[in-house]
Amino acid sequence: MRHGIQGETHPGVVAPPPQTTGFRLNHCMLRIKDPEVSLGFYAKVFGMSVLRRLDFGELGFSLYFLACLEEGDEVPAEAAARSAWTFAQKGLLEFTHNWGSEEQEGRIYHDGNAEPQGFGHICFSVPDLHAAVAWFDDNDVEFIKRPEQGKMKDVVFVKDPDGYWIEVVQASLMVGVGDA
Repeated sequence: MRHGIQGETHPGVVAPPPQTTGFRLNHCMLRIKDPEVSLGFYAKVFGMSVLRRLDFGELGFSLYFLACLEEGDEVPAEAAARSAWTFAQKGLLEFTHNWGSEEQEGRIYHDGNAEPQGFGHICFSVPDLHAAVAWFDDNDVEFIKRPEQGKMKDVVFVKDPDGYWIEVVQASLMVGVGDA
């Protein structure tokens, strides 16, 4: 059952067809060079947990599904149940590690922000943007943009170990962003 606003109206947007009831965005995938480095970064800096790792030996890659778990989340201990639970969640981050990529020099994946542009960034909402900035500084996180820089104030962009951009916002500071 849907309540309240059903979204904004724009050209090309139609009411959700009944056949799409129950559809949800489960995850977004990023390729990573070195799981130890990337998993460590997202666990330490953003508090994410690995819900599930799936290995594909014949194909030479592994998938890692990460989430920011909240109080009350109950992740099943048994692997099959945990897989089903993982694929029923909202807003997960999936990492794909192609085995052997950790041996390559430098950053090996396109971040989407260099030419030709495409993918832009992922975003985390935090309860206190300025405390998050201090936390990032304490952890030597690479900044692209601090909250006081540029035309959009109170929006932060940092980079992860693979060079992907991460936007960081505080929801209450986003009230006046953009034209109404």
